Amino acid sequence: MRSGALEMGSEVAKGAASGPVNRGAAVVDFFLRVVAIIATLGSAIAMGTTNETLPFFTQFIRFRAKYTDLPMFTFFVVANSVVSAYLVLSLALSIFHIMRSRAHASRIVLIFFDAGMLALLTAGASAAAAIVYLAHKGNSRANWIAICQQFNSFCERISGSLIGSFGGILIFVVLILLSAVALSRR
Repeated sequence: MRSGALEMGSEVAKGAASGPVNRGAAVVDFFLRVVAIIATLGSAIAMGTTNETLPFFTQFIRFRAKYTDLPMFTFFVVANSVVSAYLVLSLALSIFHIMRSRAHASRIVLIFFDAGMLALLTAGASAAAAIVYLAHKGNSRANWIAICQQFNSFCERISGSLIGSFGGILIFVVLILLSAVALSRR
C-alpha cells in the first residue's frame, strides 16, 4: 500500500514539474510564431513589390522585370501569404497553450497543420530558389542568360525574399519539434 502511495506521489510530482516546462515551451512557441509571421510576410511583401525597368536604346523601348513574369514567383508570394495568414490564426492556439499547458489535442492539431504549412512554404521557396539561381548564373545549355547583371535591384530583392522564407522554414521545423517535445513530456 505504501509503495502505491509513493508511486502516485511521484506521478503527481512529475506532472507538477512538467507544467512549467510545457508553459515555457508554449511561450517559446508563441514567440517563434511571431518571428515566423514577420519572416514570411516580409518575404511575400518583398517579392510582391519587386519591379525594375531598364531603358533599352530609346526611352520608348524598355525592359521590365516583375515578379508576375514568372509563375514560380507568383506561387512563392501566394505560399508565403497563406502561411502568414495561418500563423496569425494559429497565434490563438498558441495563447491557449500558454494558459493551459496540459492541452493535448490542440497540440496534435498544430503539429499536423504546421507540417502542412512547412511543406507549402518549402515548395514555394524551392521553386523560387531555382529561378533565382538561373537569374544569377544563367544556363548556357538552355541559352538562358543571367539577368542579374542588368537587373541588380530586382535580383537583390528576390534573393533577400528567399532568405526570409528559408528562415520561416527553419522556424517551422523548430516549432514542430517543440510541439513534439511538449507532447512527450505529458
